[in-house]
Amino acid sequence: MSDPGVAVVIEDDADVRNLVGAVLRQSGFDVKIAPNGKDGVELVRLHDATVVTVDVGLPDIDGYEVLRRIRAFSTCYVVMLTSRGDELDTLTALQSGADDYLTKPFRPRELRARIAAMLRRPRTVPDPAADIAGVAAPAPSDAAPASTGGAPPAVGAPLVVEHNGLALNASARTVVLDGRDLPLTRSEFDLLNEMLKSSGAVRTKADLVRVVRGDYYGEDTYISDSDERAIEVHIGNLRRKLEEDPKNPRWLQTVRGVGYRLTPVRA
Repeated sequence: MSDPGVAVVIEDDADVRNLVGAVLRQSGFDVKIAPNGKDGVELVRLHDATVVTVDVGLPDIDGYEVLRRIRAFSTCYVVMLTSRGDELDTLTALQSGADDYLTKPFRPRELRARIAAMLRRPRTVPDPAADIAGVAAPAPSDAAPASTGGAPPAVGAPLVVEHNGLALNASARTVVLDGRDLPLTRSEFDLLNEMLKSSGAVRTKADLVRVVRGDYYGEDTYISDSDERAIEVHIGNLRRKLEEDPKNPRWLQTVRGVGYRLTPVRA
């Protein structure tokens, strides 16, 4: 079994720290613990953490500020933990760049499953020359792009899909929009990739929850309103980064009461 790396637990409640730390150790992580936000950020930086759990209500700086500081230098997987059960906390966490969230109290098995699902999604390594953390190096300029309606790429060629001025490289997990790199979170990238692969078919919010959550959410798993609302937030963040015109979208159309579909190819 491969070494998953370092996990950092940023939590001021000793009982929760011990629980989360035990779950992560059982999953093979080398676990580091911080009781406050500032120490937690430094541990993430020092150990190049793979996974970080962050409590929203920390004694020094709140979890959202911790997340902002981490995102300035790291593309690690971040799970926000909140005891408030407030939808606003969930939305703020996702808008701030968290990969997932859990409301306390939670089941250890659920935390383990969520992290396992995230680890199956490739970790993007930032380009040192990029201005924004999390932007991967662009695909080679001689890579032959494929349109959403074209033939599949040759064996060994990068899987690059183009649609209305946007180019997504699935293997390198990079997105280029009108010649510039687009910084996306893992969830935003996975959702955009899924929409491009769908070639105009309508994808329901429940479908997209399963894309983000991976194997943890099977076909028979109950999808809550909160899960679907999280997808709305991810799509909203994605549209802002794409600078979509809501009245004339280039990429993502809302199908009211159902979900989303890819816009047609523009001439």
